[in-house]
Amino acid sequence: MGQPVTTYKRVLLKLSGESLKGDREFGLDPDALRYVAEQVTEVADIGLQIGIVVGGGNIWRGADYEAVGMDRATADNAGMLATIINALAVQDALERNGLEVRTQTAINMSAIAEPYIRRRAIRHFEKGRLVIFAGGTGSPYMSTDTAAALRALEVGADALWMAKNNIDGIYTSDPNLDKSASKLGHMTHLDALQRRVGALDSTALSMCMDNGLPIVVFDLFSPGNLLRILRGEEIGTLISDTVPV
Repeated sequence: MGQPVTTYKRVLLKLSGESLKGDREFGLDPDALRYVAEQVTEVADIGLQIGIVVGGGNIWRGADYEAVGMDRATADNAGMLATIINALAVQDALERNGLEVRTQTAINMSAIAEPYIRRRAIRHFEKGRLVIFAGGTGSPYMSTDTAAALRALEVGADALWMAKNNIDGIYTSDPNLDKSASKLGHMTHLDALQRRVGALDSTALSMCMDNGLPIVVFDLFSPGNLLRILRGEEIGTLISDTVPV
């Protein structure tokens, strides 16, 4: 066992589907999966209880198909299936590192994963297992950001960690367009809503704000960031109900 957990006991980690495609245009990249598994294993081995929600954008983006005429609910249902594919791939990568993992789906697929049952998920955490929540919320019109916020609240997570690909936090403006943009170390949920921050959708932000759940937005592909956040270092942007003076 390494350094003891200091800041968090249980967290919900949101992974975008894009983070799993590496340099490919779509699909899953073995190197990206291996990297994600290594970063998660580093903090799981210390004793952090981790739940994961994975997006599906590397395989299917419902908004793109809705834009060309597909029914929104149908497009979103297909997107939920994409998250299940990603969840199984992440499960396999983590198990290769020796972690005990359970995948639960919001859509009943008993042949390949457990159904989502809140109390069972919490019991898995208590037994030292990592839990992957797949299939979004099980309903269309809801993003995987919203699913992540919902599951974090349901299982009593201490925080929602929003892992981004080459985005190291929230800025005053788009740093790619504005060279004077500065990164915000802390902000409130309300400020994030008013700024219409693109790091996560307004429904997820509102849920976290109403329930006082902190959010950390950070760059997943800076090695060791998960461990640094766990130790209480100021990594990325912290969104919370109060901003330290």
